Amino acid sequence: MKLSVVIPAYNEALNLPETLHAFYGALAENNIEHELLVVNDNSKDNTIEVITELQKEMPTLRTVFNSPPQNGFGFAVRKGLESYSGDCVAIVMADMSDSPEDLVKFYRTLVEQKVDCVFGSRFMKGGTVVDYPKNKLFLNRFVNNMIALVFRIRYYDVTNAFKMYTKPAMDGLKPFLSPHFNLTVELPLKAIVRGYTYTVLPNSWKNRKHGTSNLKIKEMGSRYFFIVLYCLIEKFFSRGDFKKKH
Repeated sequence: MKLSVVIPAYNEALNLPETLHAFYGALAENNIEHELLVVNDNSKDNTIEVITELQKEMPTLRTVFNSPPQNGFGFAVRKGLESYSGDCVAIVMADMSDSPEDLVKFYRTLVEQKVDCVFGSRFMKGGTVVDYPKNKLFLNRFVNNMIALVFRIRYYDVTNAFKMYTKPAMDGLKPFLSPHFNLTVELPLKAIVRGYTYTVLPNSWKNRKHGTSNLKIKEMGSRYFFIVLYCLIEKFFSRGDFKKKH
């Protein structure tokens, strides 16, 4: 089963070498057929030159361009989800906040358990966070616990971007609505509401070494609320129209 790793990148030239070397090394060492798909989100730095150099030593690395005017995290990820070639797909951050070892673990779990999705949780037993911004931590825990309560699920890290999906599952989540970071909430909630099977594994997260996150909490509140409300309406009022076809 071929794994595609979608990596959105906006001005990540300083982070990409470490990230790509780490993930390529882990996947190659474990003999996992894969592609590393970097989505260049109209970067203003030398991201393209960095990727071009890295392609000389990583035959599974390729890139696609997310052209203006539809730029931003959500649009970049969606571009990757329209362009990958694997049998399953994971979304990984370019800043090395995610763990290559976790990716291998998620892949093996997806294959061995034959589930549609594997979701990461940074705050369950076995999960770790390093240098997590304190101003975001309380809000993260409140929002995720409220989502779990409202949807009656036992998954408490829905906003975590680190997840893996089979191609049939990802295709079943279309069309995508979110153009921003709320895509990280849309994908798992749709998967759960639509009846796709999933398991939750602990994963680690550490803060970036270079640059600053593009996530702006004040701008995202209403957008997260919109997508949560949409998925809630689908759960209770769609009468199963979007359910997984068995």
